[in-house]
Parts: sequence; C-alpha cells; structure tokens
Amino acid sequence: MQRTLLAISLIFLPLLAWADADANQVALNLTRHWVGYLSIAIFALAYMLAMTEEITELNKSKPMVLAASLIWAFIASIYVQGGMGEQAGRAFRACLESYAELFLFIMVSMAYLNAMESRGVFDNLRVWLLSKGFSYRKLFWITGVMSFFMSSVCNNLTTALLMGAVIVAMGKHNKRFMTMACINVVVATNAGGSFSPFGDITTLLVWQSGVVPFVDFYSLFIPAVVNFALPAAVMHFWIPNEHPAAVGKAPKMKRGALTMMVLFLLTIITAVSFENFLDLPPAAGMLAGLTYLKFLGYYLQKTEDKQKVSDFAHVYKLFNVELPLANQNQRFDVFKNVANLEWDTLLFFYGVMVSVGGLSFIGYLTMASDVLYVGMDPTIANIVVGILSAFIDNGTIMFAVLTMHPEISQGQWLLVTLTAGVGGSLLAIGSAAGVGLMGQVKGVYTFSAHLKWMPVILLGYAGSIAAHFLLNSHYF
Repeated sequence: MQRTLLAISLIFLPLLAWADADANQVALNLTRHWVGYLSIAIFALAYMLAMTEEITELNKSKPMVLAASLIWAFIASIYVQGGMGEQAGRAFRACLESYAELFLFIMVSMAYLNAMESRGVFDNLRVWLLSKGFSYRKLFWITGVMSFFMSSVCNNLTTALLMGAVIVAMGKHNKRFMTMACINVVVATNAGGSFSPFGDITTLLVWQSGVVPFVDFYSLFIPAVVNFALPAAVMHFWIPNEHPAAVGKAPKMKRGALTMMVLFLLTIITAVSFENFLDLPPAAGMLAGLTYLKFLGYYLQKTEDKQKVSDFAHVYKLFNVELPLANQNQRFDVFKNVANLEWDTLLFFYGVMVSVGGLSFIGYLTMASDVLYVGMDPTIANIVVGILSAFIDNGTIMFAVLTMHPEISQGQWLLVTLTAGVGGSLLAIGSAAGVGLMGQVKGVYTFSAHLKWMPVILLGYAGSIAAHFLLNSHYF
C-alpha cells in the first residue's frame, strides 16, 4: 500500500530522487522538490526577521526556531511517506547532538562570565581605565588591545559592550573619538576571537568539528594582529590628541573574584585536556569546570558574613513585596548566573544550526560546496566566505562550510576560520560586537559611520590573509 501511495505522490513531486530501498543511509535529493524550495524561503524569511530585530523588536530566536521546526517537519513528512522516517529522525538527532555540545560549552562560559561580572571584575576594569587620565589616542589603543585579548576568552558581545561603556564614559564630549574607538573595538574584537578556539562561535565550531587541532589555531595570532593593527594605525592620526576628564579610584572586587578568574582558566585547561588526551567533547570538560564554580559558590555561601535583614521584613512578606536589595541577605548562587544567560542568542543558534542541518540534508549545501570548492579555487572561495560573513552571521556561515566539509588542506581550514571571523568587521551589522555597540552608542556609532572606514578595514582583511600565507605556508 505504501508503494502505491508513493507512486501516486510522485505525480505531485517532480524531479524527486528517491534513495534505493536497500540503501537506507542515502538521503533523498530534494533540491528541486517543493519541500526544498519552501525550506529555502522559510529560512530566508526567518533570517531576515532575525537580522531586523532592532527594528521589529521581535527576538531573533522566535523566527529561527520556528523555521527549524517547519523545515524538519516538511522533510520528515516526505520521508515518512517513503517509509524512511527513521532516517530523517537520525539526521535530526545528529543536528541536535551538535547543538547540544555547543550549547553546554557556551552555557558554562557565560555562567563564568556572569559570575565574574557579579563579583565586580568588569566594573573594576572599566573604572580603573577611567581613573588613569589617558589621552584619547592612548585610550583608543588601550581599548583596542584589551578588546583583542579579552575576546580570545570572552564572547565578542561582552567584550564590545564593556569597552563601549569605557568609550561612552570617556568620550561623551568628543563624538569623533567615540565613533572611531567603537570601530576599532569591533575590528579588534573580531580579530581577537579568530585565533582562539574559545574566542568566537566560528573558532569554537571548527575546533569541535575536529578539522583543526587546538594548538594550530594560534598560528592565526599574527594574521589576527595584522587585521587589527593595520586599520588602527591608519585611524590613529584622526583621533584627537586631547585628554578626557578622569574619575575616582577603581572599586574593590567582591570576595572570590580572583579565584573565579583562576577557576575559569582551569576550566579552559580541563576542556582542552578532555579533547586532546581523552578524545571527549570539549563540552564534557567545560561541565567539569562548572562544578569548580559550584564548589566555590558553596564555600562563599558557608563563609560569608550574614547581612542584617530589615526589621520590616515581615511587612514586605505580608504584602508579597520583594525586599529591597540593600536589605536582602545577598548570597552567591551559581544557578542565578546560569539563569541570566543570553537565552535568546542560544535559541537563535539552535534555530540556525538545525535549519542549516535541514538544508544540508535536503542537498543544498552539497550544491553550494560544488560551486565554491569544486568550481572555484579554495583560496578565492574562502575569501568570498569571509566577505559573505559581513552580511550573514559568521556562525551560520561557518556551520554551513563545516557541513559541506570540502576536501581542503588544513591551511585552507585555517584561512576560512580567519576570514569568517574577521570578515564581519567590514560592516557594522556583520558581527554581534557591531550590532551591540550600535545599540549602546546610538546616534554616534552608526552603520554609515562604520561604512566610511570600510576601505581601511578591508586593508586589514587583505593584510591578514597575506600574513597567513606568508607565515603558515607549511599548512597548505
């Protein structure tokens, strides 16, 4: 009966290539089928809505998660008709497993960053910078260099917003400095994240896929420096050589802050060791590292000085009103830091990864791979991928390339890691750092202001590629 229904359905499913009945592992080619066309349209519409989040005020995760669900529902409906539903289920679970590893890794990283923020680590750094009385030119370089190195361990958005707070505080009377310092921070943040497996979603995806060993990422350090330093050196001469007003002394960090920083470093070492020596996913090491933070939290709770609770606490309780913050017994809680994760971003990546996995299962990424890496020189293809990352989220681009899995040398894998990471600097909307700063420094750092300096940023992009070929030729 199923075969009869299948034969009838072929009337309405032109150009559908079914897999051989005995070859259950062979996926259907749905690229010219209505499901394929509809999936492309759904993904494009969802991505457009996600990219216009600032205008529509619609969280970017909503359209992307819906798109992922619809794409796989349509795919599964076709496979079920052919008695191949189990194969579609296995493919979906493979996408889910990839996302789960990424989610757990990022969850632990963000939990540590939120914990350090709650202990005053980042506020201390910001006020320390403001208290030194640096000139605008010095502050331009300091915020750039700090962004470069911080983004190698922190996520790009956190780094950019921290430096953005410094820039706004120091440059509120000098719009030129604010604009150019923001551009510099965006370039530095993206460059710094491109040479560390922990620095950016692109490098994290590449590392977790296993195509580039952990240590080899650091061969991109000098190309990343070139990408940041060339545009900064040119922009330096347009920065006003003046001094902003200084502020007071930096506040003390809360108890346990320094220990948290050490434990975060130990967590990174654990994740690397699990992957390199035990062949376990890095996420397993990160979860082990989360227990370090939990034990520290337990210690802080047991040894903290008990703050006096307001004598009127019973009145607040009677009217079901939360106690004022100053009158509460403030306790460090790891799970509060987990609750404060960027859940919209995490769910957005779920939608992207599962949607791209669906398009790959349909057959579109094989077609794209043939166009880019068979019909085109790999070097040109990887440079094009970097330019595309200025328009499309670099995590999406990188995951698509990894799903294609072209037969290229390790040097080319490093090249596409570099270009996809730093290509987002070409436009203000090309990275989370740029989008975040546009929201933080509204009316000063704008899309058009960034666009004026795109030729200079492009110089750094070309310079980093040249440096990679010059220094890492043995990888090709």
